[in-house]
Amino acid sequence: MKLDVSALRYLSGDEFRTLTAVEMGMKNHEIVPANLVDSIAKLKRGGVRKALDILLKHKLVHHENKIYDGFRLTPLGYDYLAIKALINRGAIHSIGRQVGVGKEADVFEVLGPSNEVLILKLHRLGRTSFRAVKAKRDYLKRGKHFNWLYLSRLAAAKEFAFMRALHDHAFRTPVAVDCNRHVVLMTAAPGIPLTQSQELAEPYDALREALAVVARLARHGLVHCDLNEFNLIVNDDEQLAKSRSPRLTVIDFPQMVSTSHPNARMLFERDVQSLLRFFYRRFRVQVPEEEEEDVIPQYDEQVGEMAEAREQEEQEGEDGAMLSRLDAELRASGFDNWAGEDLTADRLNASEEEEEEEEEEEEDDDDDDDDENEGRVRRETTSAHAEDSGNNECEEEEEEEEEDDDDDDDVDEGSSTMQRRRTGKKKIKDVAAVEKRVGEEMRARAAREAARAKMKAAMARGRANKKGGKSGRDGF
Repeated sequence: MKLDVSALRYLSGDEFRTLTAVEMGMKNHEIVPANLVDSIAKLKRGGVRKALDILLKHKLVHHENKIYDGFRLTPLGYDYLAIKALINRGAIHSIGRQVGVGKEADVFEVLGPSNEVLILKLHRLGRTSFRAVKAKRDYLKRGKHFNWLYLSRLAAAKEFAFMRALHDHAFRTPVAVDCNRHVVLMTAAPGIPLTQSQELAEPYDALREALAVVARLARHGLVHCDLNEFNLIVNDDEQLAKSRSPRLTVIDFPQMVSTSHPNARMLFERDVQSLLRFFYRRFRVQVPEEEEEDVIPQYDEQVGEMAEAREQEEQEGEDGAMLSRLDAELRASGFDNWAGEDLTADRLNASEEEEEEEEEEEEDDDDDDDDENEGRVRRETTSAHAEDSGNNECEEEEEEEEEDDDDDDDVDEGSSTMQRRRTGKKKIKDVAAVEKRVGEEMRARAAREAARAKMKAAMARGRANKKGGKSGRDGF
């Protein structure tokens, strides 16, 4: 959607306060009642209604009154809240042109506090081109109900965390500057998207570098899931190409998953095949057969290297830092919550221990059942003797209870006759009340009909008099 920020500078504090009140109310309401917005904003009398009229004029909120009078935020209103927060922090001071649009985000150029060019990414989950979010992302975990603005916020927070962690581990990514709501602010990567590059100096080296990124991410426990020509920024500088320096910058991280994800192998191989296919189609470059084992990464090899690195506590990676499992640090999608432990031998050992404990518990339960059966037999034998000895006493008590029941029957018969008399009187009173009410209704209906007949007669006399006067005037 188009981001029109022309009204941003003209909105007052009351309008932003009201807009924030609508956002807070949407935590528990799809449509926020007007009285709730008024109670949250706490403006002077009539201030909220005036502010809502201005927000409706600029399409920052949407009004609905099908069930009750209420409001909800529009995507543009959510943009205004996020951008206003970044301006108040001093992170940006102006917004420029749109430089990119995707199925789930819009990208704009902005100026930072020192007039440096930054990138502002606004997540747009829920647009028509990408609505199967719940099936393809795990933002909601086990939730069923969701709001598109809230999902966009979760996606932005996840991307900001991934970008910062990868940059700290010496991956070539943009620097994450700030994040607010569904907006991520980052530095601009030098170069252009790989898909816009028609010619490339040393394209085979660029292919090797891209495949190396896929392998290195897997060694840190991550799979990008969308590493293609659209999410790689290439800096096609001749000096960099000749010196074989890194030229590719990776972007777009919300969909990253852990290597423990059930579909991690398929997603890993899809990234590899996507890069191979693009470089062959665009630059007619492919990996020679004698170099395939060294250049094209294999999922099992990368995951195996990661497991070996974890076993050796002091083994260092290619960037000089110890290999760490980023999916455990960031709780990436698919990572089992085992406090960063390996999920193979530990899980098998744990399951075996649980089975042994269950078997021991079953044996203990069997012993307890045997003891309970013996005790039950003893109690049954003793209770049988007690029943024989107490039969005589029970018979005497039954005879006494029968005599008491006869007396109670006499009392019950007397009380039932009294009750029948009361109910009969009550029915008589009810019938009389109904007859009285029916008579009143009939009398009222007769009075209404008589009044209607009088009115009709008066109207007929008026019409007759009017006709008589007209005929007299005609004769004269």
